[in-house]
Amino acid sequence: MTNYAVFLRGINVGGINLKMADLRAALATLPLGRTKTLLASGNVVCAFDGTAAKLKVMVETLLRERFGYDAWVVVTTAAQLDAIIAACPWPADDASTHSYVTLSSVPAVLDELARHGGEIAGVEFARLSPEAIAWPAKAGGTLDSPFSKLTARPRYKSTTTTRNLRTLLKCQEAMAAFA
Repeated sequence: MTNYAVFLRGINVGGINLKMADLRAALATLPLGRTKTLLASGNVVCAFDGTAAKLKVMVETLLRERFGYDAWVVVTTAAQLDAIIAACPWPADDASTHSYVTLSSVPAVLDELARHGGEIAGVEFARLSPEAIAWPAKAGGTLDSPFSKLTARPRYKSTTTTRNLRTLLKCQEAMAAFA
């Protein structure tokens, strides 16, 4: 079985409320091992004997059928998550600046975000992998960050999700505990 991190897009914001206990119960119906939810923002670590693409479809279908909303997830392997975290040029624990990572299952979408981000004066970002772009935001100013505004466009809703680097570290720690 391969260890995966599954990041749900847009739950517990914008009117889509999902209790983690309900999510765990729903996920228990899938052929997953060592399933654990982290925080209330839709982070799941699990083991699955199949591809990331198959896991993505299974989880999205389950969420749509069980909870009745347009569900989108991004799935990474433990190795991909490790590489993304290691490549991030900004710290996870700076009190004045928060480090964010926008994840996507569609690298071409991140290519487009990078292209558009490069056109905005003063925007900092770093491509970490085919699945991830990192960007810093001043503490308390995340939603005002130009890159945050770019990633929040409706065009990217079905293919991206953003997490604080600290959240990715929690997922990494949870998967490391599987070993």
